[in-house]
Amino acid sequence: MNAPEPVPGDASASNALLRLISDNVPAAIAYYDASTWQCLFANNRYAQTFGWTTENIVGHTFADVIGEAAARQIDPQVQQVLKQRASVTYERQLDAADGMHRLEVNLLPHLGEQGEVIGCFVLISDITKFRRTEAALRESEERLAKFMQASCEGIVFHKDGFITDANPPALSLVGYELHELLGRKTLEFIAPDHVAKVASVIASGQETAYESVLINKHGQRLPVEFIVRTMMHHGERVRMTIIRDLRDRHAAQARIHHLAHHDTLTGLPNRSAFMEYLEHLLVAARDGGSQLAVLFIDLDHFKRVNDSLGHLVGDTLLRTAASRITGNLRTTDVVSRFGGDEFMVLLTHVAHRNDVTEVAQKLLLAIEAPLHAEGRPLSVTASVGIAMFPNDGLTAEELIKHADTAMYLAKARGRAQFRFFDPAMASSAYAAMVMEGELGQGLERGEFELYFQPQVSARDGSVVGAEALIRWHHPARGLLLPGEFIPVAEQQRLMLAIGQWVLREAARCAARWHAMGLNVAPIAVNLSSMQFQAPFFAETVAQVLREEGVDGRLIELELTERMLMDDLPEVSGKLKQLSALGIRVSVDDFGTGYSSLGHLKELPIDKMKIDASFVKDLPGDRGSTAITRAIIQMASSLGITAIAEGVETESQRSFLALNGCDELQGDLISKPLSVKDFEVWVRDRRAAPHLLNA
Repeated sequence: MNAPEPVPGDASASNALLRLISDNVPAAIAYYDASTWQCLFANNRYAQTFGWTTENIVGHTFADVIGEAAARQIDPQVQQVLKQRASVTYERQLDAADGMHRLEVNLLPHLGEQGEVIGCFVLISDITKFRRTEAALRESEERLAKFMQASCEGIVFHKDGFITDANPPALSLVGYELHELLGRKTLEFIAPDHVAKVASVIASGQETAYESVLINKHGQRLPVEFIVRTMMHHGERVRMTIIRDLRDRHAAQARIHHLAHHDTLTGLPNRSAFMEYLEHLLVAARDGGSQLAVLFIDLDHFKRVNDSLGHLVGDTLLRTAASRITGNLRTTDVVSRFGGDEFMVLLTHVAHRNDVTEVAQKLLLAIEAPLHAEGRPLSVTASVGIAMFPNDGLTAEELIKHADTAMYLAKARGRAQFRFFDPAMASSAYAAMVMEGELGQGLERGEFELYFQPQVSARDGSVVGAEALIRWHHPARGLLLPGEFIPVAEQQRLMLAIGQWVLREAARCAARWHAMGLNVAPIAVNLSSMQFQAPFFAETVAQVLREEGVDGRLIELELTERMLMDDLPEVSGKLKQLSALGIRVSVDDFGTGYSSLGHLKELPIDKMKIDASFVKDLPGDRGSTAITRAIIQMASSLGITAIAEGVETESQRSFLALNGCDELQGDLISKPLSVKDFEVWVRDRRAAPHLLNA
């Protein structure tokens, strides 16, 4: 400060001290004469507030300093000071260069000896920041109040553990009115098993989020999440707890858990859930020394149902199978849909192996019972493999693997039956798995070859066709016949690829021989049931003929009698499609099935092949001779060619020729030959007519 040093007792020193003090207080100060309302004193803050200096403001009236408009505005307060001789406080706004300011003005009367007002002190404080803070706090509280009312989540305020406020969602959640909650302890509404945790959070004052359980007015437990914060509310430091209702979340989590562990179609536990159950029960079985049984159930020919009747019917069949399996078990047993048409059953506390046998038999009968679909009865059988703990495996993986192996053996033995696992199965299953891989590689590497066995006329011995027979040049085991690898191909679903290769290769040979003038037709190709039942089978055959440039009359397809019995309308439709391509159809192994004459009469069949099992006992066995004559007569009456396979002796050939058999095939005529050897054989046969009846 530039004020002079005050000297005690000196009037000018007193004035300087007054000036020093007044210019350094955080307020605007002035003094006005009550008779003239002229300014007699002002500190720097007051003068500068209204654009004056401490020197030039002196002698100017109230109206001069603050303006006529402002003077008129505050005149009521001035008159109040004069009349009541008391101080007056009011607020007013002041436009300044740096913006609008909020001022708090105190008018203090200076009374004379007679009590009259002789002057007025003016004390002005700038309360702009205070009012802004106050407004912000008020707005914050208003926003909080609106948020509390608008929030869909519960909000509760409590101080020292006692409730001070709550919003409607919180009240709705617990079922109380606000007046019933105010002043009560928060812990009264917490589930007993969660009180210690909540009390610990309250005592620590930490800001956190955690799950807990409320008890509502009706005594129900409500899972909730608490989100806790500390804040100012109504001027007090309190705890705010947001209450989030977790019932929907928990229900959704339970639903997700159910979906993750259950099959959506049948509602049964899925593969992962079954594995958990099995692992858990294995522990109990080990500890208790008890037995368990794992049953691997696979529906037979289920794919045909989907392909022929559609997935909706297939789904109905799966749900029905699931229901029937569950209905024939104890509540302590576990049923799972393992995937596709596979089901797993876990039998607990098994006393004897015979008990498992009874269950397997019941399940086979239950699954096989017809159900109505598409207006007609539908039935499927099942194959069941069984593995026992602890004899057949000690782990879940071992038991399932061995039950699966037993199931495949049951399927290979004719389906609609069950098999228990035994160690010999494991080695055969491993061998089949190895061969499966080798078969796939064999196709890629071109290791397969077709051999052809001639078919001749029984009347004059002329060549009338040939049967294509597959051989496998195995890299380690040499030349393999079909019986050594076709069963594995059929079980492992490689038969489609192999059958397609045979058909295409036979078509190529037929086309080549026709172009060479050998005129060996038709070439007979054996079909597997998997091929014949595949979707768009006839279209696939047509595509092969088209791509290889082969006339359908050069090809003959052989089907087993059993394949013709499955679904007469569907089989008839497929055979008509083949006939339209010019392809001939032969019934292989005739006499081993149970087809009726009426059944065969409705199908476009060109040839019947008498099975070798009948031919080998000719002519000495009465039964074989009777059956063979009956087949030949049946074929003749239907206008169908009769051919006998497996002809190995002259006496067999003679009997067949004398009884009207049309064609012959077997080692007596020729063993199966490679392509080149077959071509040589045909040329030699035609070049030497005397060999025709040899």
